[in-house]
Amino acid sequence: MANQAENAQNPEAGKELTVEHIPVLAETLTKQVAVPRDGTLVDATIGQGGHSLLFGEKLGPGGTLIGFDVDENALARSSQRLKDLACRVLLIHSNFAGIREALAAHGIERVDFILADLGYSSDQLSDLKIGISFQEDMPLDMRIDRSLETSAADIVNGLDETSLADLIFQFGEDRASRRIARYVVRHRETEQITTTGQLAAIVCKALYRPGQKKRARIHPATRTFQALRIAVNHELDNLTQLLACAPDLLNSQGCLAVISFHSLEDRLVKYDFRGKASEGIYRVLTKKPLVATENEVQVNRRARSAKLRIAQRIE
Repeated sequence: MANQAENAQNPEAGKELTVEHIPVLAETLTKQVAVPRDGTLVDATIGQGGHSLLFGEKLGPGGTLIGFDVDENALARSSQRLKDLACRVLLIHSNFAGIREALAAHGIERVDFILADLGYSSDQLSDLKIGISFQEDMPLDMRIDRSLETSAADIVNGLDETSLADLIFQFGEDRASRRIARYVVRHRETEQITTTGQLAAIVCKALYRPGQKKRARIHPATRTFQALRIAVNHELDNLTQLLACAPDLLNSQGCLAVISFHSLEDRLVKYDFRGKASEGIYRVLTKKPLVATENEVQVNRRARSAKLRIAQRIE
């Protein structure tokens, strides 16, 4: 059956994968979840289609694979990667927070599997237009969804010191948030902060301790960048909405799998699964989150912080 792509523009963009992207915990996931050949699968963050390809290959002509993403370039790349699958492929340019309405618009009420990989692809991390990495000096933007109005630069240059400190503490869990905010505000009094390199340098300066010899486990700016990315893209709100509507979308014995990359996401998923299990809605298939093996981490460094939790819908 011919694949159907919805709102996946610039299909030529998918022909060039400038940065290799390796799907995280792919082998672990396929061992844990089985989808019927005529089943319906939703990849809520399809990215470059790595996970979807593995599951899509198990679907027959009667199966349906639905992919969501707010990144049009990701949809174009995944369209190319999935074009030879036997199943129907439907790609939707939308945030997964609106999954219920989007599926209903296509006449789909229930599905057999929902996967949400909450990480960012290698292409997104290196995309100068998005600007979510401090590995290179990029415009300080961070909007994966280009329709969003507020950029990271707007937040950094616009929030008062207290609000900025609270944001970094809440979403970045950085105990030095007030010191970082103070340095940011002091810097912007003479110069607007417009690039990731500028911001990273300011955070490093704020956290520098004379005579400090022990090297930090993570880059000093990691938590600040995480906080801004979460705030700009409404990541936790979107995840909360997905978790809330998932039970109504899953068939009996259908599964919801979430791959998270930091404690705030994982905590939301853990408590949601636990609460719904106590209500007789879910059977939690992962008592503890599944993590990457040492071999996978050696091949794919992004996997080192990934945690996979799976719940199954029961009547």
